[in-house]
Amino acid sequence: MVDSLEISDDALAEITLILEIRRNFSMSVYKDKCMKRRVAIRMRSCRCHDAAEYCNLLRQSEQELDQLKRTLTIHVSQFFRNPSMFERLQTEVLPSLFQKTGTGHERLRLGSLGCAGGEEAYSLGIILREFFSRELLHTPVEIVAFDIDADILQAAARAEYNEDRLKDLPDFMRERYFVPNGHRMQLSAEIQEMVTFHQQNIMDVETFEPCRLILCRNTLIYFARPDQEKILRGIAHILPTGGILVLGKSETLVGDVRRYFTTICPIEHIYRRV
Repeated sequence: MVDSLEISDDALAEITLILEIRRNFSMSVYKDKCMKRRVAIRMRSCRCHDAAEYCNLLRQSEQELDQLKRTLTIHVSQFFRNPSMFERLQTEVLPSLFQKTGTGHERLRLGSLGCAGGEEAYSLGIILREFFSRELLHTPVEIVAFDIDADILQAAARAEYNEDRLKDLPDFMRERYFVPNGHRMQLSAEIQEMVTFHQQNIMDVETFEPCRLILCRNTLIYFARPDQEKILRGIAHILPTGGILVLGKSETLVGDVRRYFTTICPIEHIYRRV
């Protein structure tokens, strides 16, 4: 069995080069330890005995190149992951954002970075539809979700999920917004229509359109420290004063980016742009 420690830095560099040339995908911004672990998953799956054998396979197999890219970029999620954070959004953050937006025609734009299968973005849509129907009559809301993987985004747009992705979803929401579709659950069209998906590299976040709320949870942990700082600076750039950033439970602000934010909730890692 292959262990991630058996993948040398030179071997990882060679795999990185193959992906850059053949798929225009750079692994250089990700943490080496995380990448070695995920490469090892594919090596075991392909029954390769060492990194050299796997590199040869990558040169010959378009299918394995695509599979490796998916393995490197996939972020497993579920609806209402960390329910306490979504409760905080519902009771404090979103009411404040609607209040600041007013009752005019100003658009309220909410973003999900590293959206994977779309569960996080759709969870936002469910909260808005369920608890802010009156506000939606007066304030146009746009939920935008970003990921680098086109195949994952296509699956997210279909909005079909296995049962395990709904385990944190309250029963009444499950009954109201999902219907069985074979062995999977299909999200209702009214929630799907609230979210638009975009293939973008999070490293270019400073070029995205401004958002009033950005969820970037369990994504930064895959990046090396300098690139975490670059991403956070980009987020600070597109968040207006008073805008909200939510990080994952194991993530925090790093470097000089701290000066751009004040902490709203240290437990849920919610910050306000100053």
